[in-house]
Amino acid sequence: MRSLVGLICVIVAATFYLYSLSLYLPAGPRRHVPREDRGEHVDTGQSEQPADSSGEPIRVKFPSDLEELRELAELLQFYKTEHTAYVLLLFCSAYLYKQSFAIPGSSLLNILAGAIFGPYQGLLLACLLTTVGSTICYLLSQAFGKRYIAGLFPDKVSMLQRKVEENKDSLFFFLLFLRFFPMSPNWFLNMAAPIVNIPITFFFGSVFIGLLPYNFICVQTGVMLSEVSSLDDLFSGQWLLQLLAIACMALVPGALIHRFSQTRLKLDGQSPNGQISVKKAH
Repeated sequence: MRSLVGLICVIVAATFYLYSLSLYLPAGPRRHVPREDRGEHVDTGQSEQPADSSGEPIRVKFPSDLEELRELAELLQFYKTEHTAYVLLLFCSAYLYKQSFAIPGSSLLNILAGAIFGPYQGLLLACLLTTVGSTICYLLSQAFGKRYIAGLFPDKVSMLQRKVEENKDSLFFFLLFLRFFPMSPNWFLNMAAPIVNIPITFFFGSVFIGLLPYNFICVQTGVMLSEVSSLDDLFSGQWLLQLLAIACMALVPGALIHRFSQTRLKLDGQSPNGQISVKKAH
């Protein structure tokens, strides 16, 4: 019972912090307004409101679709010109919140990272935050959730435990394989890893490397969305070629891992529920 109360306290504290951080944005940067667009009665020294001229405080929230994502990206790009530290803190806090508590939607935040921070900084941020957030989820599960997770998902935990034991001589490679070709969702792997005694060092490295192709695709998608004027532009020849190049680059690591696994792991195909069954080669 104490572990459940402790987890609830952590969630409440993190939620209060994130809500307080996102409640009010700092004053927006000044934007030059052409003279012909100003009324004669308008004071030329007045600062333009970034998104809402009603004077009401602007609040941000997690995007739920691509349209909300585009609007949020435009808003944060506007604030980033003079409040880079705030935008970075807000983005990192929101990302870690989602990852730490296994909340779906990290793909939209990866896309947002590309739209706001660009292809290189966005990819670095996405990889670091994915890894750190997953590790926090690992630690929270280790501290508070072992009994509850094992009780909620007994079959999945038992299967993962068996596969870890079978591949303990090549455990890091097996964990990489799980990230490239997941037997279970990433959120479940994050929570179940301490229960099946996966060392945190192996866990940390496998998340960073194993999710790199996925993060790369999402970030590059965000970069493209920030550069096009409409979604119809994505179907032009130039953008289709760029998407194809991105997909090819992201598939290379997975192809290498799969080929190398032929000598290290034995694949039995798929089980009736669609999951990949993996056994160590003898």
